[in-house]
Amino acid sequence: MTNPRVRKIADRIQVIVAEMLERRVKDPRLGFVTVTDVRVTGDTQHASVFYTVLGVGGPGAADDEEAQLAATAAALESAKGLLRSEVAKQLGMRLAPTLEFIHDALPETARQLDEVLARARAQDEAVAAQRGAAYAGEADPYKKPREDSEESEGVDEPEA
Repeated sequence: MTNPRVRKIADRIQVIVAEMLERRVKDPRLGFVTVTDVRVTGDTQHASVFYTVLGVGGPGAADDEEAQLAATAAALESAKGLLRSEVAKQLGMRLAPTLEFIHDALPETARQLDEVLARARAQDEAVAAQRGAAYAGEADPYKKPREDSEESEGVDEPEA
């Protein structure tokens, strides 16, 4: 998607779909959906719309999360025709791109990585506490200029 025209179309589709989901699609199965990204093929015939559902992925029953994801996917699938016609109307293109909705797993992956990093940080702190956390070397590792006061006193200054 290096073509700037294709990127602009993808950005515009993202805005249109997000506005339509917020204002016009009144499906009760639809959760709090956020459109995270849209990728359009080079010939602008197919658009993949990535979305996340707020509230899914937190602590709680896994069956409830799966049911909410499935209901949201079904609601998006049923609203696909309405969304595609609105995208075609607002873009003014001769051929409207087909829409494919894909659940974006990026927030769940980011949350898992944050948990792994927090565990690693806690383990590092525990290891540092066990060893005493004293740094190797001197307290002030930077070299200082030499101060030889004895040599400077014995040096004869040239008289003018």
